[in-house]
Amino acid sequence: GGSKRRQEADAAARSSVFELQVADTLDGEKQPQLIVKGALDREQRDSYELSLRVRDGGDPARSSQAILRVLITDVNDNSPRFEKSVYEADLAENSSPGTPILQLRAADLDVGVNGQIEYVFGAATESVRRLLRLDETSGWLSVLHRIDREEVNQLRFTVMARDRGQPPKTDKATVVLNIRDENDNVPTIDIRKIGRIPLRDGVASVAEDVLVDTPIALVQVSDRDQGENGVVTCTVVGDVPFQLKPASEGEGEPQNKRKYFLHTSAPLDYEAVRDYNVVIVAVDSGSPSLSSNNSLLVRVGDTNDNPPVFSQAVLEVSFPENNLPGERVATVVATDADSGKNAELTYSLEASPLSSESPGGIFSIDPDSGDVSVQAVLDREQRDTYEFQVTARDKGVPSLQGSTTVVVRVADRNDNEPRFMQDVFTFYVKENLQPNSPVGMVTVMDFDKGRNAELSLSIQPSDHDQATGIFSIENDTGTIFSTISFDREQQTSYTFKVKAVDGGEPPRSATATVSLFVMDENDNAPTVTFPSNSSYTVLPPSSNMRTVVATVVATDADTGLNADLNYSIVGGNPFKLFEIDPASGVVSLVGKLAPKHYGLHRLVVQVNDSGQPPQSTTALLHVFVNESLSNATVVEGQVARSLHTPLAQDIAGDPSYELSKQRLSIVIGVVAGIMTVILLILVVVMARYCRSKSKHGYEAGKKDHEDFFTPQQHDKAKKPKKDKKGKKGKQPLYSSIVTVEASKPNGQRYDSVNEKLSDSPGMGRYRSVNGGPGSPDLARHYKSSSPLPTVQLHPQSPTAGKKHQAVQDLPPANTFVGASDNISIGSDHCSEYSCQASSKYSKQVRAL
Repeated sequence: GGSKRRQEADAAARSSVFELQVADTLDGEKQPQLIVKGALDREQRDSYELSLRVRDGGDPARSSQAILRVLITDVNDNSPRFEKSVYEADLAENSSPGTPILQLRAADLDVGVNGQIEYVFGAATESVRRLLRLDETSGWLSVLHRIDREEVNQLRFTVMARDRGQPPKTDKATVVLNIRDENDNVPTIDIRKIGRIPLRDGVASVAEDVLVDTPIALVQVSDRDQGENGVVTCTVVGDVPFQLKPASEGEGEPQNKRKYFLHTSAPLDYEAVRDYNVVIVAVDSGSPSLSSNNSLLVRVGDTNDNPPVFSQAVLEVSFPENNLPGERVATVVATDADSGKNAELTYSLEASPLSSESPGGIFSIDPDSGDVSVQAVLDREQRDTYEFQVTARDKGVPSLQGSTTVVVRVADRNDNEPRFMQDVFTFYVKENLQPNSPVGMVTVMDFDKGRNAELSLSIQPSDHDQATGIFSIENDTGTIFSTISFDREQQTSYTFKVKAVDGGEPPRSATATVSLFVMDENDNAPTVTFPSNSSYTVLPPSSNMRTVVATVVATDADTGLNADLNYSIVGGNPFKLFEIDPASGVVSLVGKLAPKHYGLHRLVVQVNDSGQPPQSTTALLHVFVNESLSNATVVEGQVARSLHTPLAQDIAGDPSYELSKQRLSIVIGVVAGIMTVILLILVVVMARYCRSKSKHGYEAGKKDHEDFFTPQQHDKAKKPKKDKKGKKGKQPLYSSIVTVEASKPNGQRYDSVNEKLSDSPGMGRYRSVNGGPGSPDLARHYKSSSPLPTVQLHPQSPTAGKKHQAVQDLPPANTFVGASDNISIGSDHCSEYSCQASSKYSKQVRAL
């Protein structure tokens, strides 16, 4: 029955919190929605289990159901809560750091981060934070530093408990710590003057006729502790005619503060006892009890009122070291104005107020004479001053005393030789250092003082005498100077000795060795040992790639990085034919040799070291590219001229190779132009001849008046004659018809001009002939007043890069005649840096 009621209660709760609504969607389906009707509280219930049932509208209806479990998530809606609003605890003072005091506990109904609590100080003074430690996780409060109840007897502050939710919620509690007293303070006794009895510096002067039970001083006793720890009992110790009596009988007086009067308890007899040392002891009631004492000197009568007096407050004595034990150091004497026993003095040694060391083990004093003796051997280097007190006490009762300070200063003897800080001093200096520069410093000391410690330093001559005159030393500082500039390449190190002599009697000395090493500077440029600038290497054109041409060998007088050399080609390699290994200096062929590369190549090789700043040297490597060396004199001449050629100008191969190709192209073009002009003239003449023949017919020797090419002068034609010497005669006044006769490459003749022009422009002969079979007589149409100028091309003609033309004027009177001069196309020539036999091509135009 109970289970059924619980199920019904759960169903009622679910129905009050959740509601199921069914919505119709656009596509006609049912969409159930769970709606929260009531408030959810996770702390009350953190989950719900609902049963969903779906039923169709058939007949009979069919249905199914599912379980829906709803879990309630937490929000930070609960604040932490301390178990108590006020925590109170007792803590013993002087508790050691780390001692736990109490644990603060707070609870938070939330879960997760919202339920995680951290503890921090709230309203707390700086002293609370300095003395206490609060663990923010566990809430344990512990001692951080020792607490003195006499400084603070209660600590009151608040602690906050804060969860880690967003936003965080807090709670606070008040903590009250009562510091429990511990018996850690001794009682204090303060003796003060009362009435007319004088009291000064703990001494009370009391006349011997004072009455019994007369108060002579006020004694105040106090204890900083409380309770039983502060209850003090005070008494006078010893057999003295004095006693303490409470100053007040009131019950309201604090237990830890009391006042007493010091009374006389018996008559005082000056002749028997003149002074009383009254010791007062105070004991508290703590467990264990603590006590303290204070004393009062009561001086009776006016008799022994003069203590012993020394003539000097400080007595200084000089005493030499290395003494014999038992030697007398000094004698001290004190005087006492009293008489009898009060004037009889005894002497003793005590420690000086400025030093707690007892002089008893080293010095002793005769108690009657005051002679001070030394019992040990003194060493000034160990200790040069001793200070102690000599006390003179009279034999009065109470005894009076006086003291003086004795200062024994130990005088030095020359018992220590100079000592260098090192047996061997090693210094490193740079070469090329300026003369008279410091190169090192030696340190020497002498434990003596005065003249015994005055040292004289000098450079000692060595076996090899390498330091004599080179080094000097400054006596005051020990600085060593050099008189020369070092050159590591000449000498790498120096070794010599330095001697120190003190000024004692007899003098003592010591020596030390100085090793000076000269560090290298990059002051030497690399030196090329091979090859020489005037030498050369022959390289056949058929050489393969990576052929070793030569090896540049260089040395450097420096060391280390300053002598680490690298090689590079910086000039004379425009075709990138050669390459040098940076490390070994091996020059290799890396390009393919062509005809234009024949001849001399001058490679500018630069050798650099790795110093800072780097030094470099430039060398010339001459490579002559040719199959063989047929004329060494010519190559040597080229190399000699290379040495006087600026390095910026490249010398690489045959410079005339490209120029020859350009010249050949120009000559072929000129010849082709001349042949074209001749052909045009022939065509024009033949055309006019044919036209004239068709109109008038042809008559030999008849003048054609309609020919505008007719010359202005009519000279008789003369046949050329040769003199007996074989020379030509004068040219005829009329010119013969110009024809072209050329030889074919196979030795045959060309049949026509067209055949000659259609053939490749080779090497042919050109000459003038007088008519021929089928050729018209044009002598009457053309006459020559002057031969054609000759165009001669020289090897020094301008290159193809510039436009140059050989221009010739037409002869006067519109006449044209072939010249008998030769036109040279090729020639044997030797360029400045290569010797090569160029092919000769010649063309001739001759007048027949």
